[in-house]
Amino acid sequence: MRIAQRLFMAMPASIGSKSSLSEALALLPPLQLYRRILRVHRKLDPEMRVLGDSYVKNEFRAHRSVENPLHIIGFLTEWQLYAQKLEGDSWAGDKLDKAKLDKMSDQQLGQLLELMQALRNEGEGEGEGQ
Repeated sequence: MRIAQRLFMAMPASIGSKSSLSEALALLPPLQLYRRILRVHRKLDPEMRVLGDSYVKNEFRAHRSVENPLHIIGFLTEWQLYAQKLEGDSWAGDKLDKAKLDKMSDQQLGQLLELMQALRNEGEGEGEGQ
């Protein structure tokens, strides 16, 4: 994946503060992170796993050609935090941070709404089958 090459070529001045630099150096390369997320999804219910896997695949594909180092670091950081939460089972019942919601674009909010609706439809389907 070309994202890793651009991330490693990013100069510290283009990355931002010292704290974001130390976070960037601790990030997994995109392909390793992608595989880690798919492995973590194995412990989800089959329906949730299919939904999660397809979402992750689409997101990583959509960000293949991103050139902005800050965007790349933000993308990888958020997905790494996601993987860590799933590994630690601390995600259940967790709410999305308001500051992150405020920073989202209209397109991202639309994607979030679609995901929420898909999850609710999945939950309703389970209730009908029981």
